[in-house]
Amino acid sequence: MLALAAQRLISPTGYIENPVVLVEDGSILEIAPRSARSVPAGVAVLDFSQSILAPGYVDLHIHGSAGYDVMGDAAEALPAVEQLLARHGVTSYYPTTVTAPIDPTLRALERLASAIEERDRKIVPPPAARAAPLGIHLEGPFISHARRGVHPPENLLTPTLAAFERFWQAARGRIRMMTIAPELDGAIEVIAEAARRGVCVSLGHSDADLQTSERGFGAGARHATHTFNAMRPLNHRDPGILGAVLTDSRVTADIIADGVHLDPAIVRLIARLKGPQHTVLITDGTSATGMPDGTYRLGSLEVEVRDGRCTSDGKLAGSVLTMDRAVRNLAQFAGWTLEQAVTAASLNPARVGGLSNKGALTAGADADFVVLNAAGEVERTFVAGVEAVAGR
Repeated sequence: MLALAAQRLISPTGYIENPVVLVEDGSILEIAPRSARSVPAGVAVLDFSQSILAPGYVDLHIHGSAGYDVMGDAAEALPAVEQLLARHGVTSYYPTTVTAPIDPTLRALERLASAIEERDRKIVPPPAARAAPLGIHLEGPFISHARRGVHPPENLLTPTLAAFERFWQAARGRIRMMTIAPELDGAIEVIAEAARRGVCVSLGHSDADLQTSERGFGAGARHATHTFNAMRPLNHRDPGILGAVLTDSRVTADIIADGVHLDPAIVRLIARLKGPQHTVLITDGTSATGMPDGTYRLGSLEVEVRDGRCTSDGKLAGSVLTMDRAVRNLAQFAGWTLEQAVTAASLNPARVGGLSNKGALTAGADADFVVLNAAGEVERTFVAGVEAVAGR
């Protein structure tokens, strides 16, 4: 058993002052005010008396970091990515593909499924605690040519049940999120089938009009991928996909709050329209995250990083954003409290991703913690009660 004490704890209902948290076998056993709960004899107490305990962050959209892409085949790739993620407060993530030729995509899905299964079987020992891959996000190839961004046009596919099944089998059912453009022929049928299998279907990289977007949500889609980016622009007489995303109270929306992909005023707009319960932070991080300026990989693409911008042929190509920075930016841009911004990086993505034991510090949940200072900077990270990293 382990006990953690802190100045405050961010819970689903707000702050708990001076909490003590008891952890056993990787789960939270109990949370109580320290004045009301004595620590059992012989149990070590980690005292963060000047800090805040928050739920571990969940990143549903990340392509890589630390010089590695999640579609790569190097044995050291995912461990390096996961160590850097944990250093910035992320305890769970969905490795995200980018459009590529079919065979390399299938091989990447197989490798990612194996990594997830190894974590499920606890093959990775506690001393190597780091962010855990819990599902795969398939971004592309079922996206719009008009809004493809840097996704290679020659590798885009028309969505069919047969193509989706091929990806599903390669991933051994580990696809948990899929970005798709609803206007493509066959997309509505694929959306419905993926949703039936429990996939969080997210509309994105789309040039859809309002009515088509509404059909996509009606078929089972329930989320939006990097809202505003790679989407038909909002027009007052042609609201398009953004009109549906921003006005449908059932739809959650994720954003890249790096100050590059979205102006702070647009972050503020989305935050006001979607609110603290439906706004989700992602990084869309690439292999360049945590690295110096230079040239890196995004799937089969070459990307260049200069002054915080990640581009390919002049177009934005993912980001070098870290989740702790995204939390602080959202609080600043939207005028939110730290608690609200943390929720957009923890509880909200956990709910969107169907991760029932993640994203909230409550009895019975997984003991995934991030220790923050008052400014929201990460001091320590714990995965299943085991420290993943100490400081930067």
